[in-house]
Amino acid sequence: MPEQDMGCCSHRTKERPERELKDLIHRLNRIEGQIRGIKGMVERGAYCPDILVQVAAANAALNSFNKVLLASHIKTCVTQDIREGKEETVEELLETLQKLMK
Repeated sequence: MPEQDMGCCSHRTKERPERELKDLIHRLNRIEGQIRGIKGMVERGAYCPDILVQVAAANAALNSFNKVLLASHIKTCVTQDIREGKEETVEELLETLQKLMK
């Protein structure tokens, strides 16, 4: 069965199940709204600590998004690639984790 049919990573793309896609888009829409809200606070001259609290909330939402996406990636693409003997996927995962931990 070709990789694309299995919904796994192929040529840097991935077909996601509809439920996963909807969840990720929903999370991103919420984050986008938070960012717009922060921009509005800055434009209105909101008190700095109030803005910082909202930025922290947006950062937490982004971190949560990353955790969900990373878990999905490991459970699908990475697992399948390891089963197929594609050891380079482990290096790619390690590089990705290093970037996330900066």
